[in-house]
Amino acid sequence: MSEQFDYDLVIIGAGVGGHGAALHAVKSGLKTAIIEAKDMGGTCVNRGCIPSKALLAASGKVRELSHNEHLQSMGVNVGGVTFERKAIADHANNLVSKIQSDLTNSLIRLKVDIIRGWGKILAPQKIQVLADDGEKIIKAKDIMLCPGSVPFVPRGIEVDGKTVYTSDQAVKLESLPDWIAIIGSGYIGLEFADVYTALGSEITMIEAMDKLMPTFDPDIAKIAEKVLIKTRDIETYTGVFATKITPGTPVTIELTDAKTKEVVEVLEVDACLVATGRIPATKNLGLENVGIETERGFIPVNDKMQVLKDGKAIPHLWAVGDANGKMMLAHAASGQGVVAVENICGHDQTIDYRAIPAAAFTHPEISYVGLSEPQAKELGEKEGFKIKTVKSFFKGNSKALAEKETDGIAKVIYREDTGELLGVHIIGIHASDLIQEAANAIARREVVSNLAFNIHAHPTLSEVLDEAYKRAG
Repeated sequence: MSEQFDYDLVIIGAGVGGHGAALHAVKSGLKTAIIEAKDMGGTCVNRGCIPSKALLAASGKVRELSHNEHLQSMGVNVGGVTFERKAIADHANNLVSKIQSDLTNSLIRLKVDIIRGWGKILAPQKIQVLADDGEKIIKAKDIMLCPGSVPFVPRGIEVDGKTVYTSDQAVKLESLPDWIAIIGSGYIGLEFADVYTALGSEITMIEAMDKLMPTFDPDIAKIAEKVLIKTRDIETYTGVFATKITPGTPVTIELTDAKTKEVVEVLEVDACLVATGRIPATKNLGLENVGIETERGFIPVNDKMQVLKDGKAIPHLWAVGDANGKMMLAHAASGQGVVAVENICGHDQTIDYRAIPAAAFTHPEISYVGLSEPQAKELGEKEGFKIKTVKSFFKGNSKALAEKETDGIAKVIYREDTGELLGVHIIGIHASDLIQEAANAIARREVVSNLAFNIHAHPTLSEVLDEAYKRAG
């Protein structure tokens, strides 16, 4: 490191992306500091992946133990199931504290300097940190922006954090409303609907698009609607916007038809969760000091994670995670951080988004990697190839039958000419664990005829994919 710099790399934001980048930077021999103004661990650890999975795990046990018919079919009898809302909330909060502590300690152990305060770019290779004890200026050879994202609240929706709230508040489970409206049917809305219905709440799910779960592959969405919504105490609206939401007792929700723009109904519910996605937290980062213009709030980057200005890379400036909008997933952020550090060190590296899996941790789970069928068809029309799809079913899997958890399918999408695997979509028990095998195959651009020769352990759920590959190959 040149004496003119305090650090080789300074990372703004200690979420999963910043943490992953810091660990890899130290491993690569870079003197590294990380700046954080709020909670170590960012959204994932404090308000996202970690607490929500704790809630899903606990509420999933309640759902399982309350399903007498299912248990009795295996010869198991359970008395009345009770739970304590506060104890479940404490389980989530305690897990957050543990993961946050582990993450912080891993940085300290590797001698990453943790600087508390608000970091912003002052000039190229120069950062201003505003903290309670004053201001400091840091010079860094390279700067990495990892500011993350915040929940998106549409116009007309008033959030009070008590009766109308986002996922940031929902993960604290401070109450269990009898009747709650959920705005949005993406993975956040689905996961919280799973938690609330398991714990006894009635749900009204409101989706602005014409169909539920519009971002999922159509075949998966169809089954998910059947097993995650229609069998539960959930009513649904599609093709309507929640144009006005007013907190209170009750919460009032004005529903407007997406096409006619006319108010079609006014709901009165006990609470409302706004699960309409997330937007980048890129304000007050000093981007204007180096001439960066955001695109819908996102920081433009190339596949090396270099920040772009007028389409050209700005030297020594990088952005990873939700703030660049490439793929708003915690593990994508971590992977991007590693890729950025590799390029800082002069090792040419890019990221393969098609091979990054995603999951919704509902009961049963949903997972996917690669292209959906509509996306694959669009690519085929553009590049001149046809696609094929095959499905295999959990109801034909020995392990799923033993568990009596047979709802679900695995869907494989591939090129008809070369057999290249383009996408895999799974809904079923442990789908989030099964998807990694498919992600690895897509990363290698495997063909289904080769995958069909892989031998899977029997009896395991992984044979659902084995069966799909054999049908395709």
